[in-house]
Amino acid sequence: MEINHKRMQMSGNLAFFFSGICAISSGVVVSLLQERFGFAYGMTGTLLSLMSIGNLLASFAAGMLPGRIGMKKSVLLLTTGYGIGYLLMTLTGQIGVLMLAFLLVGIAKGSALNTCTVMVGNHADNKTKGMNIMHACYACGALLCPFVISIALFGGTWLPTIVLAVLGIVVWTIFGTAGLSSTTAKADGKKIDWSFLKSGKFWVLTGLLFCQNAAETSVTGWLVTYFKGNGILSGTLSTYTVTVMWGATLLARLLIAFVLPIKNAAKAMIGMGLGCTVLYFGLIQAQSGVAAIVMLFLFAASMAGMNPTAVACAGKQLNVTSMGIMLPVAALGAILMPWIIGIVAEHVNLQVGMMCNIVPCAGLLVFGLLSLKYLGKAEEA
Repeated sequence: MEINHKRMQMSGNLAFFFSGICAISSGVVVSLLQERFGFAYGMTGTLLSLMSIGNLLASFAAGMLPGRIGMKKSVLLLTTGYGIGYLLMTLTGQIGVLMLAFLLVGIAKGSALNTCTVMVGNHADNKTKGMNIMHACYACGALLCPFVISIALFGGTWLPTIVLAVLGIVVWTIFGTAGLSSTTAKADGKKIDWSFLKSGKFWVLTGLLFCQNAAETSVTGWLVTYFKGNGILSGTLSTYTVTVMWGATLLARLLIAFVLPIKNAAKAMIGMGLGCTVLYFGLIQAQSGVAAIVMLFLFAASMAGMNPTAVACAGKQLNVTSMGIMLPVAALGAILMPWIIGIVAEHVNLQVGMMCNIVPCAGLLVFGLLSLKYLGKAEEA
């Protein structure tokens, strides 16, 4: 059956937009559930951790299952997590059920990321542009999620999770009608190709994504606490930090896709890595609310193109199996670095803890420089 490349790209972008709403909304939903059912703060952290674990497990599963049961069946199986997970959150406040629900939502998030990356990356004429548009769709969904939840709350505290469950079904339906392959590697008479594991380019790009995940998640997870603790941002203004980050991310990705196309991927990633390092240092040195918001905006904008550009550079190595290794390994950075900051903050102070995040920022520059060896002087992603 002939593949409709345009349809595949459009489906990937649309699914990632709705996945952005479903995934980012979980941070708001967990606080609503805490108020509604009255569980402890420790349980809030546990639920969010389970979502991260689900995300990690799904990325591995999304890379392994298609070779055995076909891409379509594996995606439809894993992305049921959005609908089922949010529905379970609506029905009960039992801790065990909520833990399962957040694990399922994490599985759906990881599966959607892996699948959309392959759908868009493998069917776009310009991979860098295609990946930036896809991630811009996710950023747009992330920006809309607070408004979706606020509107749903007018109908009661139970309605937001119902709305998110419906949107999860929309994601599932998009994948079901996208034209994904139902054949397995065995049916095709092909063996799963693991040759990418011997590729230096693959591991350099994976290292770059590891640092990007570590640096970005540390900022989103700790910056509000840091600024509040140092009296830099008031309680009201601090709530806008996530909006500032996603707004800058969306704008930067759209500029890369339509106005300032990347001609040399390696040089672009070196520039972004240098920008992230310098701007992060400025961010944690900010002493006023205005300076903090400006530096945060610039930092987020400088990092926005790193993930889609790096993934696009995988080129022929971009498939469900390679993404099933690359994305989970990269996701470990998002788990490890915020934990390190917390440990350092507990034993020294938060100022020193936040300084630790300069390491993955500098890592972006280092891996960007290493990419010159593998991407060539003028290779387009």
